[in-house]
Amino acid sequence: MTGVDPGRLDDQQLMKELETIHRTRHDTLLYGSNDALRAHNGRMAQLEGEWLRRNPRRPVAAGRTREGARERGCGEDTTTGG
Repeated sequence: MTGVDPGRLDDQQLMKELETIHRTRHDTLLYGSNDALRAHNGRMAQLEGEWLRRNPRRPVAAGRTREGARERGCGEDTTTGG
């Protein structure tokens, strides 16, 4: 695995790393070798795990839960919130 141990990154560095890995995810999935995808998965899991460890009480949007997804499936317009 490459990269700095996520536990050693400050909050701003961790967020920058997360933004970068999420931005490159699609291309890695579509065009990366199996080894590249495996490395990407591992690094993303490390970074996301550290972020979750630091933010155990993060706000969760109602629409991002199973119940919220079911409600959206019933015709809710998610662009206007109602």
